[in-house]
Amino acid sequence: MATYPIRVAFIKNFFSLHSLNNISLILYALLLGILIVHPTLSFFNVSSILPQNHVTKSSQRSDEIGTIQRKSSHPDKSISHQLEPANYEPPTPITKTGTSTRSHVLNDPSLQSTWAEQAWMVSGCTTVFISLAKSATGAVNSHSWVGPLIACCIGYVLSDLANGIYHWAIDNYGNAKTPVFGSQIDAFLRHHKSPLTITRLQFATNLHELARAVTFIVLPINLLCNNPTILAFMGVFSGFTMFGIQIHSWAHGTKSKLPSIVLVLQDAGIILSRSNHAVHHLPPYNNSYCTVSGLWNQYLDRYKVFELLENTFFYKFGVRPRSWSEPNTKWTEETEGLESLPASH
Repeated sequence: MATYPIRVAFIKNFFSLHSLNNISLILYALLLGILIVHPTLSFFNVSSILPQNHVTKSSQRSDEIGTIQRKSSHPDKSISHQLEPANYEPPTPITKTGTSTRSHVLNDPSLQSTWAEQAWMVSGCTTVFISLAKSATGAVNSHSWVGPLIACCIGYVLSDLANGIYHWAIDNYGNAKTPVFGSQIDAFLRHHKSPLTITRLQFATNLHELARAVTFIVLPINLLCNNPTILAFMGVFSGFTMFGIQIHSWAHGTKSKLPSIVLVLQDAGIILSRSNHAVHHLPPYNNSYCTVSGLWNQYLDRYKVFELLENTFFYKFGVRPRSWSEPNTKWTEETEGLESLPASH
């Protein structure tokens, strides 16, 4: 029984504002140290949500198979033999059934998370936890929960709206060469071509980019701010923004393979449902951009908010959005091969 007061005192000390600030400062110092040692992990080195080398490897493999097949049909077998490496093993040709494509995709190491991605995910989740913990501590000390609770609701609602605006922008404007956002633009375009690939990426791979942004933006706020209402808003807003990609991935998942809690949240409308998001991948590809809860989709689509923005951008800057163009191979879904694979989680 004597250990009980000690445990209570430890918990109180751990969740004190001073301790949480120290944790934030230590985490920030560690991240700065990592960036000094590994500058390639900086925030501006934005890697794609879908692996960049995945499509490249697949296309190279297809070209290699085509070249090998042409070699085998050459009447001079000696020439074909000379062109092949000593340790060459002929691969199985890709057929319409997608059997080889299935094995290639599921074994693709680019779909596995790296230690750097896992580190950013941990730092992002820790940052969100610190925001919420400091907010709860401040609310307890001030005996006022109304402000933080309202801020949580506002953060949840606005995270879906912000996600939709960002999604609309990168779906319709820019290209792979756009500074800072180019790789994400390219990734989202490839996502339209192969929507189910996102379901095969590991958790850290889906979250690491936004976790990195959350760490750099929210962690300093945690250090400088003690207002429980502001911290509650930042914690919920950044948390749902960070997990938005994973929520998006679940919206593409097979119902029988999704966790029960995810299905409950989807059916309750707390996170994006599969039916809500399915419209986004159907012609004319210009609606249902919000992928956190999908709450804003009906209003933004009903009042044609994004169409109004597109017309404004066109008449102001002369830039046409991609959704105005006829769907092409860079935009439409690739239904053969990858799309026949079973989704995993």
